[in-house]
Amino acid sequence: MITPDYTNINLKLKQEEGKTFVWDGVRKKWIILTPEEHVRQYMVTYLADKLRYPMALLSVEKAIMVGALKKRFDIVVYNRDHKPWMLVECKAPEVPITEKTLHQLLSYHQTIQCNYWVLSNGHQVFCADATDTANIKWLTSFPGYEL
Repeated sequence: MITPDYTNINLKLKQEEGKTFVWDGVRKKWIILTPEEHVRQYMVTYLADKLRYPMALLSVEKAIMVGALKKRFDIVVYNRDHKPWMLVECKAPEVPITEKTLHQLLSYHQTIQCNYWVLSNGHQVFCADATDTANIKWLTSFPGYEL
């Protein structure tokens, strides 16, 4: 398990009509702040600001086809060749990371082949090196971004 340092991460928030919104720098718009969105925005900010993954190579909440079903992934980080490099599945803080969460990520991986997988509910963060799918390695820190 990884314990990211979220200190000094300040999300841009606003109140409107009794609802809290968060600025999504990837999607370039205000999003209603749900518990899962809170985790997603902390993860995006952590990847971009703390780990220096290029914000321009992050994608958030895009529709994909998984078999015959239309689904939405949480975060994909692309490499400099614009190929999927890391797939991130976020859950609300009260949702534990379980095998069910991993299976959801793996179903997305069928469509979006990535070298790294991340599962997070904000408290629990797991990252796997999936470059060799026959020998998945669970990491104790995030990989450095490919140059």
